Amino acid sequence: MDERGSQPEPGKLTAFDIRARKGGPKLSMLSLYDFPFARIAAEAGLDIILVGDSLGMVIQGHDSTVPVTLDDVVYHSKAVRRGAPKTHIVADLPFLTYHIDSGRAVENAGRLMQEGNADSVKLEGGEEVAERIAALTRAGIPVMGHIGLTPQSAGALGGLTVQGRDIASARKILADALAVTEAGAFAMVVEIVPTELAEAITASVAVPTIGIGAGPFCDGQVLLAHDMLGLQERIIGRFAKVYAEIGDDIRKAFVTFGNDVRSGAFPDEGQSYPMAPDVVAQIRERQT
Repeated sequence: MDERGSQPEPGKLTAFDIRARKGGPKLSMLSLYDFPFARIAAEAGLDIILVGDSLGMVIQGHDSTVPVTLDDVVYHSKAVRRGAPKTHIVADLPFLTYHIDSGRAVENAGRLMQEGNADSVKLEGGEEVAERIAALTRAGIPVMGHIGLTPQSAGALGGLTVQGRDIASARKILADALAVTEAGAFAMVVEIVPTELAEAITASVAVPTIGIGAGPFCDGQVLLAHDMLGLQERIIGRFAKVYAEIGDDIRKAFVTFGNDVRSGAFPDEGQSYPMAPDVVAQIRERQT
């Protein structure tokens, strides 16, 4: 650890490396969307960065992830790659970029890797998207699955609420986990399900589970960087541990800046650039 509290930057994990972490050291993943956050995450030694379609809510101010486009994810993935060149980057396939047919799914995922410089892609769903996952993996595109609460279809699931609490839905999510694994995914996000169900899923599949609101028994954990830093005004849910209240500090800094501008305290000599006295004299002479 250096004087800034950073961990040494590891070599980039491949999809194969991540799959091999099943049952081993737990995987750390953050969802973030820009160069400065990516640089800090890389310096901290985090295993994976997710360029999630959550950027629609976190960055763009939408009420859901549905309006996010493929171009949006490509743009943010490029920025993240510049900040974290040696970190494994997963890029989300947005709503309707993989649902229509497998050919279109492969084409869109290819853009995330070719243009967005992502190492792998993530898509939501279980049994119903297994063929898409298989098609992508056949094309040589590493796929991370996403089961449980799937935000792109949150409206059909009753909102951003806990999934799998009754026996029928729990069995469906378990079946989804197996289908995603059998289709070739190298890992899967398990979102907002009961702890016991996530534990059962983790024991049932041969690939790492990365939990968010899924308890401590998954093979890794993911949070949104803006959630954990106290940068969100929306209600983020009990699963999101806030590690720092940076939002309060930023707000105070903005207020102080505004007050300094209005009072004339900013800028002072320390933030200004002087001119040589003889040049000043010539300018004033011309003015008069």
